[in-house]
Amino acid sequence: MWPFKSGPVVPVLRLSGTIGMATPLRPGLSLAGVAGPIEKAFSMSKVGAVAMIVNSPGGSPVQSSLILKRLRQLADEKKKKIYVFCEDVAASGGYYIALAGDQIFADASSIVGSIGVISASFGLDRAIERLSIDRRVYTSGEHKGTLDMFQPEKADDVERLKSIQRDVHDVFIGVVKERRAGRLKGLDGELFTGAFWSAPKAMEYGLIDGISDVRTKMHELYGPDVRLKVVPLERGGLLSRLRRLPSFNISGSGDGSAGLAIADDLVSAVEARALWSRFGL
Repeated sequence: MWPFKSGPVVPVLRLSGTIGMATPLRPGLSLAGVAGPIEKAFSMSKVGAVAMIVNSPGGSPVQSSLILKRLRQLADEKKKKIYVFCEDVAASGGYYIALAGDQIFADASSIVGSIGVISASFGLDRAIERLSIDRRVYTSGEHKGTLDMFQPEKADDVERLKSIQRDVHDVFIGVVKERRAGRLKGLDGELFTGAFWSAPKAMEYGLIDGISDVRTKMHELYGPDVRLKVVPLERGGLLSRLRRLPSFNISGSGDGSAGLAIADDLVSAVEARALWSRFGL
């Protein structure tokens, strides 16, 4: 009979993937998807800490903000500290979420930072012209078709987008300065350009607090008998998500919604792959 294992239990949240980029088959990280596990993590142990592993190249600034706010609300309410551990990458929205931590750690080879805002698209207006394709767009507002990739780019549209990006960037910078108050060591012109760094350089800039991993750090804080309990996000596999689609059944009959979902999922996969590839991953 195995002896009963005792020791302090530290809940571990693992937030991995792109943020907010969701389809029926490929759910991204969002508050709706992680709120339950987050609440469970803060309620399942008497230890005054929750560990959080972050592995994300970013995504939606809104979902990043909502997740951070919920984490901080529960940390304050339960009087617990959050220890964040960056894996391959905690960049852009991934770093935004990591800022929920009272302390942030990373592996020596982790990529950290990218404090900026990006928007990317294609210009296909010349392509459809060569194919003799007419683009027919009808709007009831002069800016409703802003940045339509099938129409020539307009300077006013680009400036409008950049203005919004500056607003979002300012919010991001404000959160970094608030959460890392007294620890930042770089100049604004170095930290907030959208650049990213390896963990040792990020530590020099005060973006993280040290080089470590979750098991090593929790052993240092709570002793060798500490137990780490991962709180699952309950995302389900591809087939289980397919079965939840109203029109899907294993025989292939239905109104085609499953096929459209798969197509959407492929597009989402390409977009997610592009985000990861920015960091060489």
